Amino acid sequence: MPHTTAVAADQVMLELVDEEGRTTGTAEKLSAHRAPGRLHRAFSVFLFDTSGRLLLQRRALTKYHSAGVWSNTCCGHPFPGEPPFLAATRRTAEELGVAPSLLSEAGTVRYNHPDPESGLVEQEYNHLFAGVVTQPPRPDPAEVMETAFVTPEDLDRLRARGTFSAWFPTVLDAARPAIGELTGEAAGW
Repeated sequence: MPHTTAVAADQVMLELVDEEGRTTGTAEKLSAHRAPGRLHRAFSVFLFDTSGRLLLQRRALTKYHSAGVWSNTCCGHPFPGEPPFLAATRRTAEELGVAPSLLSEAGTVRYNHPDPESGLVEQEYNHLFAGVVTQPPRPDPAEVMETAFVTPEDLDRLRARGTFSAWFPTVLDAARPAIGELTGEAAGW
């Protein structure tokens, strides 16, 4: 099981950015997510098994927002000055106990998504990454309550129930070109 250090969300610092992704300062994590939100750097990871199924995580009920819903393999925020690629690999290991293989950049996307459950806002400049996972996940229960490998058809069934984080459809759509290259167009992603 990966080891994480419990730190309150309002004690973690995020990197604030402008519309082009240039650093403009820092803010505490919780304050950056309070409405109307402050634009900050984030990352989203999409990992696939060798059969082309996407690894999803269901966020732990103790998460400060979007608790208990399904989302992409891993997402989070780099520490100020930390390269997004390194943050993505670090958090994937911390949350899921796995190291991605063939992880590559899959673009960026900027969005503004309120979380209706918590009242917080995801105002993010998000760096996207796609790769392969060859080990079974060993999730940290403080971060992840469940994982699943899904096909595009499985994902459609889950989406019909509306059980995803507010940002998931946006980051998935933005990463689709790179995902198609990684998994092959025949996989349907």
